[in-house]
Order: sequence, then structure tokens, then C-alpha cells
Amino acid sequence: MLDLIVLAFWLMLPAYIANPAAALFGGGTPVDMGRKFIDGKRWLGDGKTYRGLLIGTVCGMLVGIAQIVLAPYIAPHLAGIVNPEQLTTWTTIAAVTMPFGALLGDMIKSFFKRRIGYERGAMLPVADQLDFVAGAWVLTYIVAPGWIVSNFTLGVILTVIIITPILHVATNVVGFKLGKKDVPW
Repeated sequence: MLDLIVLAFWLMLPAYIANPAAALFGGGTPVDMGRKFIDGKRWLGDGKTYRGLLIGTVCGMLVGIAQIVLAPYIAPHLAGIVNPEQLTTWTTIAAVTMPFGALLGDMIKSFFKRRIGYERGAMLPVADQLDFVAGAWVLTYIVAPGWIVSNFTLGVILTVIIITPILHVATNVVGFKLGKKDVPW
């Protein structure tokens, strides 16, 4: 079980970093530029900004590139926990698509939340915790299907689905306490 947790966290880390980085360092011009959809509601709202999208993606990408560089040195130390080869499979493409896809997944969820009447910050359980995971996986699968299929086994997928909501709530509470989030979820 520990091996799946370590591997799942390792594989998801660039996507996990993207959202809090976007929240911490975002702000400025909203991605939707204040425009409204045909239903009269904002496309996304003020919480999704170009700066957040860029900085969140870059932070996640830098983590992914650091993983590529550090994996050969870290893997032997984790040999008793995970297969070292699994830690060294990162590709530069995945290092970009995982964080960017995570933020796209979050924006797509925000679009649909607006359509069904949820305001910015309103809680939508499960979707709020796993939207970015779906976005990261879908975009990476489109661009690097072999990498996704070889790394995200059923065990890893289930582990990600279980640990992500816990990590999501924990990071949101920290963001709330730091004044970077309006609500702690």
C-alpha cells in the first residue's frame, strides 16, 4: 500500500502543485475577461486568471522537470518501497501536460458550476477534489497516451482517487488560513 501511495503522489505531484501555485500567485486579468456566457453568467469568474494559469503551469512544470533530474538519485533510496524504474519514467511532455491539464480541468469544472448556479467558492463535493485530476489525465492521455497507460495502473488510479480529496482539503485549509482562499474547501 505504501508503494502505491508514494508512486501516486510522485506521479501526480506536478498536477498537485499547479492548483495551489495558481491560487497563491494568481490574480489579475480573469481568463474570461469578465465576459458572460449566453445564460448571462460569467464563463469562469474572477478566480481563474491568466497569471494563475501561467504560474500554476510553470510551477508544476518545474516540479516535473526537477523530478526528471532527481529521479535517478532518489529512486535507489526508495527501492524498498517502489520499483525504482517507475520513478524514472517522467517525460518532459508529461511534466507540462499534467499541471496545465490540472488547471484546465479546474476551469472546465468552474464553467459547469456556473451553469448550474454555483457561485465562486461554493462547494461541489467530489468535483472540487477530482476535477484537476481528470484534466491532468485527459490532456496527458491525448498528448502522451503511452506514458499514462504505463504509469497509471488500476492500483495507482484508485490510490490517487482516495488520497487526492484528503490532500485537496488539507491544502485548501492552509490556503484559507494564509488568506489566499475565501473558503476552506
